[in-house]
Formats: sequence, C-alpha cells, structure tokens
Amino acid sequence: MDGVSNDVIEVGGSGVGHILRLPEECISHTIALTSPRDACRSEAVCVAFRAAAVSDSVWNRFLPHDILEVLSRCNNRIEFASMKHLYFQLCEPILIDDGKMSFWLDREKGSKCFMLSARELFIVWGNTPHYWTWRSHPESRFLEVAELLNVCWLEIHGRIDTSILSRRTQYAAYLVFKSTERSIGLSHPSQEVSVTLGAYISKSTVRLHQAEEAIAPMRRPILRRRPLVREHSDEPLEQPLADAHDGEAVPRVQRPAGEGEPVGMPFRRRDGWMEVLLGEFYNENGEDGEVDMSLKEVRGGRWKRGLIVLGIEVRPSK
Repeated sequence: MDGVSNDVIEVGGSGVGHILRLPEECISHTIALTSPRDACRSEAVCVAFRAAAVSDSVWNRFLPHDILEVLSRCNNRIEFASMKHLYFQLCEPILIDDGKMSFWLDREKGSKCFMLSARELFIVWGNTPHYWTWRSHPESRFLEVAELLNVCWLEIHGRIDTSILSRRTQYAAYLVFKSTERSIGLSHPSQEVSVTLGAYISKSTVRLHQAEEAIAPMRRPILRRRPLVREHSDEPLEQPLADAHDGEAVPRVQRPAGEGEPVGMPFRRRDGWMEVLLGEFYNENGEDGEVDMSLKEVRGGRWKRGLIVLGIEVRPSK
C-alpha cells in the first residue's frame, strides 16, 4: 500500500509495528479499557502484549472498586499472587457475612453476583418447627437449608441493597431449590413471583414442580427484558468455563387451559439444584435502595410440602 510503512502493518517477524514503541503502561491502559475476555486474547499477540495483559493494573481495573470491602467480609482469607489470579479465584463462589451469603464475579464481565442463603430470607412460618425444618444438605454451599414440611400459606421474601451490586447492570433474581420425592402442592396452584425496586415492579406466575417431560434441554436460559431503566485458570476466555448457574434446561413458558397468563417453569442447574426466575431489574447507580424478591402461593388453600430452599441468587442477565 502506497504511503504506508511496512513497519506499521507488519504483525509477525521482527516486530508488531509502531505500537510496540509505546511504553508498557500505555498498552496496559488500552487493554484495561476492554474486557477480561479481550485481555486474555491479547496475551497471544506477542510477548510485549502478554506482559501488559497480565499486569496488575489491567486486572485491577476489571475487579469491582469495592473488592477490598467484600474480601473483608469473607469467611476465609483469600491468597493470591496477582490481580489476575484474584480475579479468577473470585469467579468461584466464596462465603461472606458469616456464611449467610455467597459472592462471586461474572467470569466474562466481572459483574458482582450474590446468593442470599435461606437463613437470610424471610420465610413465613419459617421458625415454626411444625411447618419448616432447618438442616444441612450435602450439596449446599451453606450450613443450612430450609425444608418445607407442611403449609397452606407459602411465602418467601429476599432483599438485597442495590448499592452492593454492579452499576448500570441488568440483573435477574432466581429462587434456587430442590423438591423431595414426596413433595405435594408445588405444581398447582401456580405461585406468584415478583421483583420490586422503588416504583418498579414485575409480576408473573411460576410452577415449582413440573413433570420431567416439561423440562426441555436448551442451550441457555431465555429471559424477558424489563423496560426499566473454580479455581484460578490462565486459560483464555474463548469459551467461558461452566458456572453453577449455567442450566441444562430453560424455563419454558406454558399456558395452561383456562389461564390467561403464561407460567414460568424451573430449569436444572449444573450444580444439581433447580432455579426459577423471580424477575429482573436494572441497577443504574446503586442508589435505589433495596430490591424485594418474592415467591408466594396463599390463595389456593392447598397443603404443600417437600420444597428445599437453598436461597435466592442475583446475577447479571445473559
């Protein structure tokens, strides 16, 4: 090409063009304006890019600004050799707040994710042994889960302050649960779910228990947008590693005869639990106070049992 120096367009061989004449700090600053995925990809460009892409200045930019405050709430001390090492460590859930909540980062974007344990939820009759029992579970990250023994009035609420969430992020809230073999009353009547943030509220209906054939395998969950505003790995993020919440089945929408509204259905997570979408909300600047997330069935008058509640998970929408 006329007028263009070979020194500029050359990618292999003796150099990578004029960009390599820039100080490493400048290259690092540029990479830090991209994403964790792009930073991992840039490591393959050349030695100079790798040095810049793995620098603490880059990965510190991808970490939440309040990460030190979050780590101070951690149950166990986190050891790390670099900011990149810390980032990937935090892509796996860690327990905080005396084990009542878990925290992790979305692997691709670094957005904050939380799960409120069952003990952090408000469960009507939850402290009445005749209706609910609290016990350990071999597949739980928390010390206790709540198991429903027998109630007519099923109502569960969880609250989380938007100030601890990532800003300018669309979030989805899920009830994470299992059902026992002897569960009853969880498929009919359907349950009401809602997410409330300030003047914004979303409402829909779900069924916690479905026949096996009603849960169909799909590639990823399909979520409705609302109008309102593992261990450490150095592998590139060409294909994100599987997270616990990456389900093998998507909540299909079913419209039962005689009902006007579609009913959301649960899907199976890779960690063996089930989850059902409670709703979505947009966190602008974290100044809107608490988000209230709920599930209830209080009108049917039917006895229910066999629901095991792990908690409510809040993570960015896909």
